[in-house]
Amino acid sequence: MALLRRRHDDDARATAARYQLRQRLISIGDDYWIEDESGRHAFRVDGKAIRFRQTFILEDADGDEVAKIQERKLSVRDRMEIERSGHSVATVKKALVGIRDRYSIDVEGGDDLSAKGNFVDHEYEIERDGDKVAEVSKRWFRVRDAYGVEVAPDQDEALIMAIVVCIDQMGHD
Repeated sequence: MALLRRRHDDDARATAARYQLRQRLISIGDDYWIEDESGRHAFRVDGKAIRFRQTFILEDADGDEVAKIQERKLSVRDRMEIERSGHSVATVKKALVGIRDRYSIDVEGGDDLSAKGNFVDHEYEIERDGDKVAEVSKRWFRVRDAYGVEVAPDQDEALIMAIVVCIDQMGHD
């Protein structure tokens, strides 16, 4: 995987975590790997096919669950909840109005996040208080069906990857 380009200083780029996902229309029951910049398996997304609501398990490379992602039914707007050890850690909600899609991410016990940009084309940023914590882009790859996620240093990489899975799923329903 080619190095993802960052507009900030080289020191920050050296410590940013970079991941590659294959673009596909994810359906219940699909399993896929998220690779690091070296092409090694970093996270596995396990789609659960037998559930009433959409459910995904995010596992690390060793197969340990790092997050459970579930669609919340009976809601006015699309929303998915991210859990760890049976407790909600974040809720991803799609905005009700606006020309462009936007997402708000309510983080339990922490500062909330937001995502804005072009979600259909996988060109968007995740921010906290106006500071970019992650960037998603297809520009970094020559492979047509791939897109990358660059996570800023000192961020919860598993949480960011779970948020990207939520946005990808809600954007392609």
